[in-house]
Amino acid sequence: MGTAGAAQVARLDGGDAGTSQGLPQPYLLFLGDVAVAGFAKTAFGLVDWAGDRCIGECSLTGAAVTTGLPQMTPHEAAARGAQSMVIGIANVGGVIPPQWMPVLREALEAGLDLIGGMHSRLADIPELGDLASKLGRKLIDVRRPPEGLPIATGRKRSGKRLLTVGTDCALGKKYTALAIAEGFKARGVAADFRASGQTGILIAGGGIPMDAVVADFAAGAAEQLSPDAAPDHWDVIEGQGSLFHPAFAGVSLALLHGSQPDLFVICHEPGRESLLGMTGFKLPTIEAVIEQTVAMGRLTNPQIRCGGVSLNTARLDDDAAAALIEAESDRLGLAVADPMRRGAAFDRLIEACLQQ
Repeated sequence: MGTAGAAQVARLDGGDAGTSQGLPQPYLLFLGDVAVAGFAKTAFGLVDWAGDRCIGECSLTGAAVTTGLPQMTPHEAAARGAQSMVIGIANVGGVIPPQWMPVLREALEAGLDLIGGMHSRLADIPELGDLASKLGRKLIDVRRPPEGLPIATGRKRSGKRLLTVGTDCALGKKYTALAIAEGFKARGVAADFRASGQTGILIAGGGIPMDAVVADFAAGAAEQLSPDAAPDHWDVIEGQGSLFHPAFAGVSLALLHGSQPDLFVICHEPGRESLLGMTGFKLPTIEAVIEQTVAMGRLTNPQIRCGGVSLNTARLDDDAAAALIEAESDRLGLAVADPMRRGAAFDRLIEACLQQ
């Protein structure tokens, strides 16, 4: 780890169930010089689901994306009570470019800890490690899996589990899981959101970054993420990737086998025709994903079933979204909703999931 080893390097270990390890909050969100909103999904996820823990945003010259929070320097944010600056970007390759370094150093000098979810780890950058050590600040890399993960056992665990799965990547599995967990709690059902990616971990305060786990231990990590629980308790597990994606099917299958879900909810974006980053691969149908998920999921839970469908209708107006949701529900014979729109359709999806 180079000279960064002397700094106060922190990590979310996930614990028995991805419990909070005390992330320093409130957050200042760093947007760098990002010009495409999709690369700022970590920042947007925090604003949407943990907005009360976000004080402001900090951008570089040339940035063309904003979360709508007030612009602040690290010193201004610290003066208003911020405890850390979160890198709110998930760029291609997960790298920390040189032009970000002055502001990252400024954040440490302002008294803020740094939190990153990139493949490039803050703790591996000597310049930041030396400064953090000198100033007594923490470098927190949430995309660092726990040590000593076991291989999967396949043992049936107590409690109930729901996993979000997708026809593709980046179409709403995290948002759907968060919304369903909230929907369960609103009905007095004991439920926890279990985060499996860096943004979800920052929202929940804990979890396991599945895409950073060595392949042999990925299903074991999923087992650890949703351990034994009370018989009426639900773990709502954030899905990753897609069983149909050539690059990311591995993490999807590990989550499916390790989670042993009683229920899964299919996430889909209407109008998307090809897999993300794979123009030669057509998007699978919802029916194909249901069939494949049941076939593969039966290995560790023979009773697995589809609880319904989550549609990402962000590109549609209200009337078009409502018409499509109704039509797809009739066509599939399943509860269908856009969880971000809530309403009666979402209520029906929650009720369908809670049916025994």
